[in-house]
Amino acid sequence: MADDKERGWLPDFLYRDGRFDSGIALFADDSGRITRFSETEADLANAQRLYNRALLPGLVNGHSHTFQRVIRARTEYRTTAVKDTFWTWRESMYHAALRLSPEDIYIAARMAFLEMALAGITAVGEFHYLHHAADRTPYEDRNFLAKQILRAADEVGIRVALLRTAYVRAGWRKEPEPGQARFITPRPQDFIDDTDTLDAFVRKTSPTGRAWIGVAPHSIRAVPLDYLLEVTGYARARGFPIHMHVAEQPAEVEACLGEYGARPVAFLDQNGILSSSFTAVHAIHINEDEITRLARHQVTVCACPTTERNLGDGILAADALEAAGIPISLGSDSNVQIDSLEDARQLEYNLRLSKRERAILSPTPERESLAGRLFKTATETGAASIGAEGGKLEVGRPADFFTVDLNDVAIAGADRESLLSHIVFALQRTAVRGVFVNGEPVIEEGHHTHEEQITQEFAKLQRRLWSKLPS
Repeated sequence: MADDKERGWLPDFLYRDGRFDSGIALFADDSGRITRFSETEADLANAQRLYNRALLPGLVNGHSHTFQRVIRARTEYRTTAVKDTFWTWRESMYHAALRLSPEDIYIAARMAFLEMALAGITAVGEFHYLHHAADRTPYEDRNFLAKQILRAADEVGIRVALLRTAYVRAGWRKEPEPGQARFITPRPQDFIDDTDTLDAFVRKTSPTGRAWIGVAPHSIRAVPLDYLLEVTGYARARGFPIHMHVAEQPAEVEACLGEYGARPVAFLDQNGILSSSFTAVHAIHINEDEITRLARHQVTVCACPTTERNLGDGILAADALEAAGIPISLGSDSNVQIDSLEDARQLEYNLRLSKRERAILSPTPERESLAGRLFKTATETGAASIGAEGGKLEVGRPADFFTVDLNDVAIAGADRESLLSHIVFALQRTAVRGVFVNGEPVIEEGHHTHEEQITQEFAKLQRRLWSKLPS
């Protein structure tokens, strides 16, 4: 029997242990942790009946820059450059970064987090590198902008790993550019002190684990070796997850070879930086030796297929990573689109285009399905990468889950055997009806309580940033 402090949910289908089951209710205690799964008649009668719904573990977004939400669709044109690439796009991103007030950053983050929640995402790793005012002056509270991100996530209701980013220079033999003014922390001890202060704040204000801290050296080009060793050593001592952009662009590989005489992953390995707590974001332009090194240290790779195709970065060799046993997580990165399941299917679809064959990531028959493997990238692997407890529905874990409408046009007609494949390869955001974090509703019947206000404030911000219309 359910006790008075338990809450229970009974969907038509519940996904756990790699399969959908019927006639099973999930129960959580008043702290929001899963206490049990039950099939008894009395418990089923006491659970909230979720008719025509499937219930799945919440999705995890492993890599986000929320402020970049303001430039969505604003860079889709050819510049005067001979060739438009990541590097020309970056100038537009810098332009936006310098124009945002602290309140603007909060408004943009709240909009991005709302979109994540509406897409079934319950936790996110926010790779946060806006630290200062636009003239490079630190705020009196050096974590003032990070607190705007934390405030936005708390108000929307999703979990956030604030991956505090170290940034020192524009690149090898390059001084910081004007557009990077808000990113730069010249001294590693200042970065460590600021991170310690933020960690203490988060532990005090988020005792239930809705927020926590990680460390993110931006990239090899942005953080020199001595600084990198100091901040990663600090992060390991504190047990923080470590995330870093690695080999997103060929130019980064060339710069690393020029400065250190080694390719990025080899350089990180030679200096003792790789570990199971390290996540290499992108890792597109790596070779077989580097894949072997990542596998040896049980490094996670965070792929961001939507952003990577938007920027023309290249295609992740997900098949080679999978064959080496390297876990892959997913991120929305620039938030040009927020849809973790779209990113999951693009891991496979990008390979199909490049190899001109199908079912590239399909495992052997006795192992999990292709859909199951891709769904894991959007849940379990992402949770482990950012240090979240969710990603699976198990006793003792938080009750972080989302529900989908089985009658939605995108998946209507799916049976138990094909349901996960329908969800991974065809689900649209319209099918996401409920999202729960710690057993508490964040999205109900496809909407957030403050959805209209959040959207209106963001629209007002966009008018002020990008048009001459009244704001």
